[in-house]
Amino acid sequence: MDEETDPRKIMENIPWFKELKPAHFKKLAEIASVHTFPEGSELFREGDREDRLYVVIEGRVAIEIFVPHRGRVSILTAEPLDTIGWSSVTPTIRTRTASARAVLPSKVIGFDSEALRKLCDEDFELGYFVMRRIANIIAGRLMVTRLQLLDMFASPPEASHD
Repeated sequence: MDEETDPRKIMENIPWFKELKPAHFKKLAEIASVHTFPEGSELFREGDREDRLYVVIEGRVAIEIFVPHRGRVSILTAEPLDTIGWSSVTPTIRTRTASARAVLPSKVIGFDSEALRKLCDEDFELGYFVMRRIANIIAGRLMVTRLQLLDMFASPPEASHD
């Protein structure tokens, strides 16, 4: 395994993994895998069973939701070091709440969600560390969503005069 495909080598370059104790780093590296996606390919689809938490290493990934009468709408573009698929680690949601599509050729590191939840349950210190990171991601996404909603309501569509 070379540096391009070795999860351990990739994780060593991601800032929040550098804060882990060596034993915790090792546990996470054991459940990690590297995936590449050509431009336009789907990482996952809304409604799919959750299987992985991803960190974008290279490229760009659009997070999209289905909106009735509008089709798929992009709600976020994940850049390198962004985490996607965070809901796969939460205790109750077990299906994807959005779709993810590579808008550029992309490389991600994926963590087996079921194994990650199990590690968090077995090792409370690691679980706290992971869930604190997930909470920060959720808070950031809620802030972005709030700003999008404020913008949408501040600029309502013009009424049609048919």
